[in-house]
Amino acid sequence: MKEKLSAILEGALKELDSIQDTAAIENLKVRVLGKKGELTGLLRGMGSVAPEERPIVGQMINDVRKQLETAIEEKQLKLMETEKLKKLEAETIDITMPGREVKRGTVHPMYQVQKKLIDIFVGMGFTVADGPEIELDHFNFELMNIPKNHPARDAQDTFYFNDNILLRTHTSPVQAHVMLTQKPPIRIICPGRVYRADEVDATHSPVFHQIEGLVIDKGITMADLKGTLDTFARQLYGEGIDTRFRPSFFPFTEPSAEVDVRCSACKGKGCRICKGTGYIEILGAGMVNPKVLEMCGIDPTEYTGFAFGMGIERVTNLKYNIKDMRLLYENDVRFIEQFK
Repeated sequence: MKEKLSAILEGALKELDSIQDTAAIENLKVRVLGKKGELTGLLRGMGSVAPEERPIVGQMINDVRKQLETAIEEKQLKLMETEKLKKLEAETIDITMPGREVKRGTVHPMYQVQKKLIDIFVGMGFTVADGPEIELDHFNFELMNIPKNHPARDAQDTFYFNDNILLRTHTSPVQAHVMLTQKPPIRIICPGRVYRADEVDATHSPVFHQIEGLVIDKGITMADLKGTLDTFARQLYGEGIDTRFRPSFFPFTEPSAEVDVRCSACKGKGCRICKGTGYIEILGAGMVNPKVLEMCGIDPTEYTGFAFGMGIERVTNLKYNIKDMRLLYENDVRFIEQFK
């Protein structure tokens, strides 16, 4: 028995001396001192020892246990301190090293243009109005002088929830809400998302953005509309830019016009961007139809007004010479990074 104890003690101490991590110490502890360890096995074999020798053998086993426990604890404390120092050293931050570059994003080009448009019109005295994207047919069409079965509805493929609720096809319903709740003078712009059941291609999307403007006051004329849009064009595209009106038809304006802006690339001389015409179509506008004023509770014999609307994607594409509208929605970082 004494020889077995000596062998266990000598072997454990030798192994302990070569151990370099705390996990190996735990394994040694379990193997020698655990419930199924070598010393415990000797204690369980005390039945084969003569009764008069049992106290002596038991004392010898306990002495070896204490000796091993003390040696293991000392070694464990040393290794824990060593491991702690290594960990601290590995986690040390060299404050003299240059920091990692934080890659910053940029505002999407379309929203850069939208903000610019808002700033331009706010600078001319307009206020920003907002409204719901899920709208009633009454506001989206009827108050815009487009009653049910009107042929103008065919030009706007609409997403309907039911016969009376739909996704707005333009931001004009915001104008109706304002006219019904606010007395003239009115001078607002309405930026926002609109929805039409269009197939996706280079110039169309089922979800796009518009910004519309409305001015109602006494004595408002087409000259005020022309002056407002000329100011807008110069501030967006630079000096030397003006607008050109072509007769058109919209149910909610009378008279109505398609508005072209002088090409900012060639300043009207003609180029491939404007297809040699010197102008590019950019928006629709006109004097507010007296019937629209009347339906919204405004006396058309006392007040007149003008309205205009443009697609923000189209303005963005023209400003940055972007050929395909889909690029604005693909979230390709390589594309967006160009507009920092």
